Amino acid sequence: MSNFHSTPTAAPHSSVLNESGEAMKTSKTLSDNNEPMLKLQNVGKSFGNLRVLKGIDLQVRHSEVVCLIGPSGSGKSTLLRSMAFLEEYDEGEIYIEGQLLGWVPENGRGRKRAAQSQINLVRRNVGMVFQQFNLWPHMTALGNVSEALLRVRKLSADDARQRAMAMLDKVGLAHKAAAYPAQLSGGQQQRVAIARALAMEPHIMLFDEPTSALDPELVGEVLQVMKTLAKEGMTMVVVTHEMGFAAQVADSVVFLDHGQVVAHGTPHEIFHNAEQPRLQQFLQNYLDRNAFWQDTKEVSPV
Repeated sequence: MSNFHSTPTAAPHSSVLNESGEAMKTSKTLSDNNEPMLKLQNVGKSFGNLRVLKGIDLQVRHSEVVCLIGPSGSGKSTLLRSMAFLEEYDEGEIYIEGQLLGWVPENGRGRKRAAQSQINLVRRNVGMVFQQFNLWPHMTALGNVSEALLRVRKLSADDARQRAMAMLDKVGLAHKAAAYPAQLSGGQQQRVAIARALAMEPHIMLFDEPTSALDPELVGEVLQVMKTLAKEGMTMVVVTHEMGFAAQVADSVVFLDHGQVVAHGTPHEIFHNAEQPRLQQFLQNYLDRNAFWQDTKEVSPV
C-alpha cells in the first residue's frame, strides 16, 4: 500500500481582490536550504496528440506553500499527479530533494522509465491527498491510517496504532478512531485521508482539489487542517478553486491555462496586480459568480 494515499477559515470571496489586502497571507520565513524540495524543468505531458502540459518550470522551497489555480482543464491536476509520477510526464525533469523522478539516462540515447522500486524510493517522502477520499470502507478511521504503517513501514502494531492515533488527534478526529467511513461526514473522511498521509511523515504534501467533493459547509474544517500544516512549515503544493485559501495561506500562486504557466507570483501580485489579460478574466469571472450569490436575496444567508 502506497503512502499516496470547525469554522471556515477562508476569506470571504469578496475580499480576495480587496484593495486593503487584509485577507492576504502574511509573510513567513522559508527554509534557508538552497536545494529546492521540488524542481520542475521544462515538464511536458501529452495524451495522444493532445499536449496537456507545455514546458512547465517550477521550484518549491522547503516550507513553501504553492497553490495552483486556473480553469478546469488547464492541466493543474495532471501537473500535480506528475509530481508524484502518478502521471508519467513525457518531457523535462522533475526532481524531489535533488533526485530525478521516474526516469534514468539510457547510454546517451535518451532515457528509460526507472524501475518501480527506484520510483518508490524517490517519492517515499511525498504524501498525496486526492479529491476522493479513497478510504477502505471495511476499516475504521484508525485502521485506514495505520494500514500503510504496518504494511509499508513495517511498524509494530503498537507503534502503528500510537502514530495513527497521534495523526487522528492532529486533524481533530481522535474521538472518531473507531468509526467507519460510512459513519463519517465527507469533511471527516477527508481529514482521515490527510491523517493517513501525515502518518507516513512526508517531507512534502500534494493536495489535488481536496475540498471539491465536499458540501460547502464542510469545506472549512478541511481548510483549517491545511492552514495549520502550513503554519507548522509543511511544504505543500495545492490544486484549489478556493481563492480565499490561496490568498491567505500560499507563499506563491501559479495560474495555469491550456497547460502553460501564465502567471506566477505572490498572492498580492496575482490577486491585486494581475497584469495578464487571461488571469484578469479568470479572476473577474470568479468575482462575478460570487457577486451573483451575494445579490440573490432569496437565497442569501444573511
